[in-house]
Amino acid sequence: MSIGILGKKLGMSQFFNDEGKSIPVTLIEAGPCRITQLKSTSTDGYNAVQLGFGDIREKLVNKPAKGHLAKSGDEVLRHLKEYRVDSVDGLELGGSISVTAFEPGQKVDVSGDTMGRGFSGLQKRHGFSRGPMTHGSKNHREPGSIGAGTTPGRVYPGKRMAGRYGGKQITTRGLVILKVDVERNLLVVKGSVPGKPGALLNIRPANRVGAKAGN
Repeated sequence: MSIGILGKKLGMSQFFNDEGKSIPVTLIEAGPCRITQLKSTSTDGYNAVQLGFGDIREKLVNKPAKGHLAKSGDEVLRHLKEYRVDSVDGLELGGSISVTAFEPGQKVDVSGDTMGRGFSGLQKRHGFSRGPMTHGSKNHREPGSIGAGTTPGRVYPGKRMAGRYGGKQITTRGLVILKVDVERNLLVVKGSVPGKPGALLNIRPANRVGAKAGN
């Protein structure tokens, strides 16, 4: 079973199946990722694989990170991600994980940061309805009342109000891989994934053996 892989969202397109039906898909440039560290129960208390992905200028990487990456290869990497595994047997420091670890029909979970929308109002952020638009109304997009007066004399925590919208990590689960292009390191995934084109994505098998919550 595949461990997981880091990738970059290229954008959305359409995929035609054998019946000629058009299916909305997302194109993901996944890997190849270098194995930058192997952890085992004897040395770290648990089994895990750390993968590196993405180019970066060497001057932007500090000396501790350069020393860490030098153990697995000469090139510096932008992103590092750790994956829990049952065993590190068969894995080699400096080895590569590519799209060949996945296959068409496999279900994956894709994590990434959603598009940031800045400071947004109630209608955009929470889907509230607007106020009356008739003559004399001064409550078109305003929040209106946010609580009672003397009792309780305060606003309850968690009140849905205007604020920062988007720009947080979410996971879209159970997406189906429709095609794997080994030559171009592409995964064609049915449906949409978080983020805008160019965003970093974390692709993991939907049913991971030995997976821990939050990994």
